[in-house]
Amino acid sequence: MDKVNRVFFAVPPMVHLLDISGPAHAFYEAAEMVTDLKTYFIGTEQGATQKSSAGLSLSDLVNFNDFRLSSEDWIFVPGIDSELLLSEEFAVKNQAFFDWLKVQYVSGAKICSVCTGTFILAMSGILDGKNCTTHWKYMERFRNRFPRTNWLEDRLFVQDGRIYSSAGVTSGIDLSLYVLEEIYGPILAMKVAKELVLYLRRSKEDPQLSVFLQFRNHLDNRIHEVQDYMAANLDQDLSVESLGEHACMSPRSLSRNFKKTTGITLGEYRDKLRVERAVKMLANGQKLEAVTSGCGLKSSNQLRTLLKKYEGVLPNQLAEY
Repeated sequence: MDKVNRVFFAVPPMVHLLDISGPAHAFYEAAEMVTDLKTYFIGTEQGATQKSSAGLSLSDLVNFNDFRLSSEDWIFVPGIDSELLLSEEFAVKNQAFFDWLKVQYVSGAKICSVCTGTFILAMSGILDGKNCTTHWKYMERFRNRFPRTNWLEDRLFVQDGRIYSSAGVTSGIDLSLYVLEEIYGPILAMKVAKELVLYLRRSKEDPQLSVFLQFRNHLDNRIHEVQDYMAANLDQDLSVESLGEHACMSPRSLSRNFKKTTGITLGEYRDKLRVERAVKMLANGQKLEAVTSGCGLKSSNQLRTLLKKYEGVLPNQLAEY
């Protein structure tokens, strides 16, 4: 049987709609592009329907106990109404789900929280000794209640091994793109972001965003098409003349509009794409000749010159190149 990536969206009572609908829609768009992705919506309590904090009900939920997860599986846990979340009632009614969540984590599943969903992860015990983040408004409550976790301030999202936590609401979409890039690579994540017309943002403390996703926070479709073409054809001729012909624009007009729209020149963008592709190929053990060709360069010396230009951001293990 072919490998299938399964993504489970937990639906607690009084769930915040955007916490779950944002990531769910990102994966819906991804599933339109690939065939090995399946999504499930699981209730954390008994019953096939849960009412959201906004009053809209979510139905046809499946029982979490029907599933045993593995390292191919992902779980997203959204935030909920704060009054319910912090109540003893919620902790008691959802204990079975907490226990199940911990078992799935031990079995290798990767678990993501959105906003105050981090509280639910902590209640299950899987955040002990881990780095995490949650909505800024609940920082002190979280620290006081879960002193064995390491809460990181001013972070859009945090990854610690197989646990991913995000700061709140729309950051769940940012995290979803990050996860999609991890599963399927930057090109698909970029296509999903484009479908969502998403303004991509990261703080300086966050892990560096893939260049395949950077410089896309604009609505100029012609420039998006040029960026798509460059990302998908790094081993081809990417001169301004060739790209201008592809975009049906003069080289001068393309250069001017690309810089105005993205804030970076065509040459700089092309170099950044090539550097990231080269780093990944070298890290996977591919030979210099293959990397040189795959990045559209003419010689290994040209590749070394390019890597040296960006040596300040390269992983230490690639310094020898």
